[in-house]
Amino acid sequence: MSKELSDHLKGKSEYTQRLFWHFVDVYKEIGNITVRPTKSMIAIVGKTGCAYITRLGKDFMDVTFPFDQPYNDNLCFAKIAQVPGQKQYNHHFRMMREEDVNGEVRKYMKLTLKKAV
Repeated sequence: MSKELSDHLKGKSEYTQRLFWHFVDVYKEIGNITVRPTKSMIAIVGKTGCAYITRLGKDFMDVTFPFDQPYNDNLCFAKIAQVPGQKQYNHHFRMMREEDVNGEVRKYMKLTLKKAV
């Protein structure tokens, strides 16, 4: 059973909801995306790629960008981990302020929309 977006946002601070909508708005500036809530996360889905909002905290938001290779030379990802048994590397980003979605993060957001799933 999938959740509604409102289920994920319910009870979250106004600050965190602002972070969420800012992130979505930036993605919409980059390309055509759809916000798809699932049981455990919120997927940002483009024609060929996506990112996942995995946690909405009190004053932050955790996002996972899946890629088929690690992008180790960056300042924005707190962790990069290969999914066991797969050629997928999850890049973990914590957004604490709207300004965290800077040029570097936008570059990776664009890459998610260009990659094949």
